[in-house]
Amino acid sequence: MNETNKKENRNNNLSILLKYTLLGIASAFVLMYFMQHPFWPANVTLKEVNDEEARQLAEDFRRNGIGTPSYAAAVEKAAPAVVNIYTAKTVTEDISPMLQDPLFRRFFGDQMPSPRKHTETSLGSGVIISEEGYILTNNHVIEKADEIQVALRDGRNALAQVVGSDPESDLAVLKIRLGKLPSIILGHSATLKVGDVVLAIGNPFGVGQTVTMGIISATGRDRLGLSTFEDFIQTDAAINPGNSGGALINAFGHLVGINTAIFSQTGGSQGIGFAIPIDDAKDITAQIIEHGHVVRGWIGIEIQNMTPALAESFGLDEVRGVIVAGVLRNGPADQAGFRPGDIIIEIEGEAVSDSTSAVKRIAKAKPGTRVEVTVLRNGREITLEPVTSQRPVPAG
Repeated sequence: MNETNKKENRNNNLSILLKYTLLGIASAFVLMYFMQHPFWPANVTLKEVNDEEARQLAEDFRRNGIGTPSYAAAVEKAAPAVVNIYTAKTVTEDISPMLQDPLFRRFFGDQMPSPRKHTETSLGSGVIISEEGYILTNNHVIEKADEIQVALRDGRNALAQVVGSDPESDLAVLKIRLGKLPSIILGHSATLKVGDVVLAIGNPFGVGQTVTMGIISATGRDRLGLSTFEDFIQTDAAINPGNSGGALINAFGHLVGINTAIFSQTGGSQGIGFAIPIDDAKDITAQIIEHGHVVRGWIGIEIQNMTPALAESFGLDEVRGVIVAGVLRNGPADQAGFRPGDIIIEIEGEAVSDSTSAVKRIAKAKPGTRVEVTVLRNGREITLEPVTSQRPVPAG
């Protein structure tokens, strides 16, 4: 082969390498974009502040002082999209077990009393997130409801249908059919810092739309026993019964959380309220609208937290990882070689400290994804690669 042909081959090889390198970089950017920006169906119109704008607004606000004299502008921007939710369900009361006795039935026959039915009503709040009428609220607000009525701030009312719900995050999506609907601007909860001013908007005790102010008390609160997947914003803005499903907004009127629960010994606000971050809610909401439920990864294992006593019994020098307590037969973990007693110390290269974080990491992997898990078995590190299946939907 002459020198000219060699040069041409080298040039062709370099050209092909350059093309695939650029394609790989472009693919990585696209993947990163969609990981941070959940897919939404084409028929859903959202108003969302972009990442850079959200960061800039937050930094300017913090740099310019403690706060503004009034938050009326923020409230006026967000409040029209916050709705009151009224639910009704029929409850059947069980008759006394004594009346089920065959002796009573023998004497009373057809005159035996029938189970009594009555209607229970409850109230909550919700947020209109799109002009098409999609409303984000808590699952516990609408759970098992036979009828859901939505009242807007402008006086209009509508019956709502349930698009889907996710008990494991305590979120639900409703839809109403009305024209010219106001919708809230979705913010970014990742930009929140402890001490930031926030406002809670909802319908506490059914008195009507109410706004309360506070600050971010903490972020990333979990292990509260409120839901399976927890990553709450904690705030001292007053949240009371009826506020559930309502909006937590920042000083610019952008939605940063969905008010969900309070810690209280009296039933009223004691300055410890919790909201689901909007960054978490976006992906869940998009999946509910698209599929009617949330798709999460699952490998079929039961795990428990490591304790000092267990660490000593396993011969560990420190408390680390989580213990595989059970493996579902023929499940993804079983097929990958997991055994009861394995200690999971890493998932996708990140250290595992507790069962909550381990479940979250596996759940984030879409079904069909191969997950790299490092376990300790008999003092040796082993890498297992289960292929995730779809997490079963909780019963009830």
